[in-house]
Amino acid sequence: MANFKALVLDQDRLFPADPTVRAIARRLYAGIKDLPIVSPHGHTDPSWFASNANFDNATSLLLLPDHYVFRMLYSQGISLESLGIRTKDGTPVETDYRKIFHTFAQNYHLFRGTPSRIWLDSVFHDVFGLEYGLSSETADLYYDSINEQLVKPEFKPRALLDKFNIELIATTEGAVNSLKHHAALKGTGYEKRVITTFRPDDVIDADRADFLSNIKKLAEQTGQDTHSWQGYLQALRIRRQFFRDHGATATDHGHPTAKTANLSADEASKLFQLCLSGKASKEQTELFRGQMLTEMAGMSIEDGMTMQIHPGAFRNHNPSIFERFGADKGADIPSPTEFVSNLKPLLDKYGNNAALKIILFTLDETTYARELAPLAGHYPSLKLGPAWWFHDSPEGMLRFRHQVTETAGFYNTVGFNDDTRAFLSIPARHDVARRIDCRFLAGLVAEHRLNEDEAHELAQQLTYQLVKQAYQLD
Repeated sequence: MANFKALVLDQDRLFPADPTVRAIARRLYAGIKDLPIVSPHGHTDPSWFASNANFDNATSLLLLPDHYVFRMLYSQGISLESLGIRTKDGTPVETDYRKIFHTFAQNYHLFRGTPSRIWLDSVFHDVFGLEYGLSSETADLYYDSINEQLVKPEFKPRALLDKFNIELIATTEGAVNSLKHHAALKGTGYEKRVITTFRPDDVIDADRADFLSNIKKLAEQTGQDTHSWQGYLQALRIRRQFFRDHGATATDHGHPTAKTANLSADEASKLFQLCLSGKASKEQTELFRGQMLTEMAGMSIEDGMTMQIHPGAFRNHNPSIFERFGADKGADIPSPTEFVSNLKPLLDKYGNNAALKIILFTLDETTYARELAPLAGHYPSLKLGPAWWFHDSPEGMLRFRHQVTETAGFYNTVGFNDDTRAFLSIPARHDVARRIDCRFLAGLVAEHRLNEDEAHELAQQLTYQLVKQAYQLD
């Protein structure tokens, strides 16, 4: 092992190089580093927590669910088949998990400078206690060591919740999901710790191939006539309550744009019928999604659910990958996103109602200072979600704080959420956010724009209190 490179995580990683500012960041971080993790929005599999079975192996746990990993490998000409990504038609792919892990290890250098490298090194070092860096030479050491640990009781999913100090984790399910895994948690003591989130895109997006079948299923689940406008809306109310009964405090909406609309009931009904007919144009299905954001906002005022809007992803940009492997295979690309005009119909109707809680996210960083911070700095219904997806990174988090704080302040933001499928990376992702927030606050203290007592208070709030308030988790 003499030739192996040590895996070392510097205690000052991500802190400023200037020694004076770094010392302040250290003090701030010391006060919040051990606070519980609240993960209010993500995509972990609820079956993990329901069955509480040990994970199979290093590859199926760390690589196959993580599109951050295999999109980088694919960009360098490594086929998804060779990484074991299942095809839609069942065409054979690589099933030798050790071989797949070797491919990953041989190409680990590709992740230099990326947040994935930070997260993965933290998982290897902190979760599995590995002492050497990942490389071709250490691939078998890694694979065997990780697998030996994964079979132990302390690596069962519920035990990991305790190990990671995760106070709460939210998964995300479509409107017609049965929530059977969340139902299985009832009576275990984990039903309030692992909760669901209502994501109705499957019955709102008329461009989806399964839209009509989902509308039919919605009728079966609720006993409503979902081919009538009022019956459809009532069915959605019923499903929202069903999700609330399984712990949900929030909804999530992953629309292509932030467009909203405020049509009359008659206009909305006619548009809905057009969508059901399959004859709606792209502009009309977009208008319908916009109308439904406004309808969802009204329902959020009724039932108290926090509303998350995640617009701006050009989904499945690579059609050959989508046709062969399906969605969420690393081919989603950020798009320019306009908020000021697009949100106005919803805000005209509901924006002044403080009972409405909307969290806005963006993949278009040009909107931070120009649109999002001014909007959240005015409307009582709006808060800003953290740097998201492609910008969930040290530099992305700093850009977010620098661009929104002077206009929106800290208290119109909602802390951090990890938005991940990669369960074991959750502590690392939250640690990066905590370190970057301390770095930003330390700069304000060093420049005498904030006193250190205030910075300590803010560090606590950005880490813990604001997220619980925003998602109504108290």
